[in-house]
Amino acid sequence: MSFPHLLKPLALKNTTLKNRVVMGSMHTSLEETEQGFVKVAAFYRERAKGGVGLIITGGISPNLSGIVAPDRAIMQQQSDVKDHQLITDAVHEFDCKICMQILHAGRYGYHVNQVAPSAIQAPISLYAPRALTVSEIETQINDFVQSAVLAKQAGYDGVEIMGSEGYLINQFIVKATNERTDDWGGSFEKRIRFALEIVKRTRAAVGNDFLLIFRLSMIDLIEQGSSATEVITLAQLLEQHSVNIINTGIGWHESRVPTISASVPSGLFVPLSENIKQHISIPVITSNRINTPEQAEQIIANKQADLVSMARPFLADSNFVNKAMAGQSDEINTCIACNQGCLDKIFIRKTASCLVNPRACNETTLNFTVAKQMKKLAVVGAGPAGLAFAKYAAQRGHQVTLFEASDKIGGQFNLASKVPGKEEFLHTLRYFKAILPKLGVTIKLNVRVNSTDLADFDEVILATGVRARLPEIPGLVDGINSGKVLSYQDVLSGDKQVGQHVAIIGGGGIGFDVALFLVSESNEASHGNKTTSQSSKVQNIENEFMQEWGIDLSLKQAGGLADKHVEPAKRTITMLQRRLRKPGTDLGKTTGWIHRQHLKNKKVKMTVGVTYEKIDQQGLHLLVRGKPRLLAVDHIINCTGQLEENSLAVTITDKPCHLIGGAKNASGVDAERAILEAAQLAQII
Repeated sequence: MSFPHLLKPLALKNTTLKNRVVMGSMHTSLEETEQGFVKVAAFYRERAKGGVGLIITGGISPNLSGIVAPDRAIMQQQSDVKDHQLITDAVHEFDCKICMQILHAGRYGYHVNQVAPSAIQAPISLYAPRALTVSEIETQINDFVQSAVLAKQAGYDGVEIMGSEGYLINQFIVKATNERTDDWGGSFEKRIRFALEIVKRTRAAVGNDFLLIFRLSMIDLIEQGSSATEVITLAQLLEQHSVNIINTGIGWHESRVPTISASVPSGLFVPLSENIKQHISIPVITSNRINTPEQAEQIIANKQADLVSMARPFLADSNFVNKAMAGQSDEINTCIACNQGCLDKIFIRKTASCLVNPRACNETTLNFTVAKQMKKLAVVGAGPAGLAFAKYAAQRGHQVTLFEASDKIGGQFNLASKVPGKEEFLHTLRYFKAILPKLGVTIKLNVRVNSTDLADFDEVILATGVRARLPEIPGLVDGINSGKVLSYQDVLSGDKQVGQHVAIIGGGGIGFDVALFLVSESNEASHGNKTTSQSSKVQNIENEFMQEWGIDLSLKQAGGLADKHVEPAKRTITMLQRRLRKPGTDLGKTTGWIHRQHLKNKKVKMTVGVTYEKIDQQGLHLLVRGKPRLLAVDHIINCTGQLEENSLAVTITDKPCHLIGGAKNASGVDAERAILEAAQLAQII
């Protein structure tokens, strides 16, 4: 057994989990689609088949006032049970337990019927909540209990009561959102009464053979949040009230502190779970930014937690546990914490999926059955689109040869992995390097093909990507020739040294990537001490992150916030954008604000409403909202977009030639779209 601690069974009071791996709660929006519960059942079935020990569903509301957004799923009536039985029956085909999460949004509901302990509007909500009356509080508690009873009837092994992330129960617990002066507010004992009454009455209603998990906020990351003593005390009281497992919640949704984005150091919040574990005897689940079995194994081995929760990693690879069990962790399609296919979709009311695994949440529609006619296929370009197509086409039985002009696979992912916060893109390349040879894909590197080289193939798939667009600025070409103007490829690849005073032309995703690269301390200090240990480097990264965002894991101040300290970038960097709008508007909804704030912290200047006049040895001549300005910079970096690189297509006239990814459409191209296009083509070719 490759991971003896992680894969060891865990005996609970009335049941046993076959391993310590939990698929944590994450809403997918599948329930709200046509035949939604059929799709959800297929989604969870694959994860159960993939070996996970315990699944916790996305949040299900106990009543209409508790929904996060209109038309979200509710477990309130007997008629709701049948839909959920599809899920539990599917999961129980395998030796897997499943708990339904009961979530009441409170003032986080995206609707006009919000209720909360007090009528305090959330900064992330358009609507103000109405304060619950005493009788309505009793009704809410009863609705939680009823939801748990119905969940048991539906075949769930237990429920998770959502008491963290700033939802209703959490709103009762902290002073920031509970200004009541009756028996449900004021002192700490009264503020936690709502949580404890729900747990106590639920246990009485469902009996002792039903799992009760409570998701406890270990650190709120808001002003007037819970103190360390309060978190520990509540955990101990929950244990006394017959909760079986304490799950870890990190940060409120309104907190302006990143908690799960790729920029968060891996496993940063594990010490919080470790601390709680010292004060209670029931199992503790740790969570947030854990995405490999190696890391999870170390956490369990070090007794920092009893179980490890991972949500997005099970979007990326449903067979995560089975591969770990088989000693094939190099074949795990690792979550890269990009949020593009999952959380960014959820927050704009779309169904979730996964950038690196487009089958996630598409299990009933995107399948790769054996092809009726086996074909000899040439894939030109080993970027994300080409790699994905090669994989899926080979799975269907096609004979696939993958050509790449450079000396390694990966394309734009090799550049992206240089950007701070995107280092984990290398996991995806490691995965393809492991899986493609096993599928029989022939990979030919350092080969720049022409149409003659492709004569023996039945069809050709061009995944040749993009090339940089050159804006029409007088002096640009001379600047390129003289070395004053650099491409983003020059910078991210490290092929060209960058001066201390820099202008970035373009305020989109590429411009932000280059700016993030240039302000990073690792880049600035690349010629520094080479003997620093890996553990010291990790510790430095963690310390810098916590100092920048004001995180105190010891919770010396209630809520866990601390004074912030950020060293400004050593370079002077100015980002420029033609359009009169906020830079980075098109960045991901859940990550864009983080990148903007980080660059602001680093004193990067962002200027909009720019007209480029000319480039000469003095620098970059501009008009900013009609007023002339000269930026006397060492280098100007072109990040003004991309064009399709598909020139080979016109030379292929004797066979079908398909374009995918950037070669098909460079406008707003991203890896998620490229990989999805590759999968969809592989499904039908």
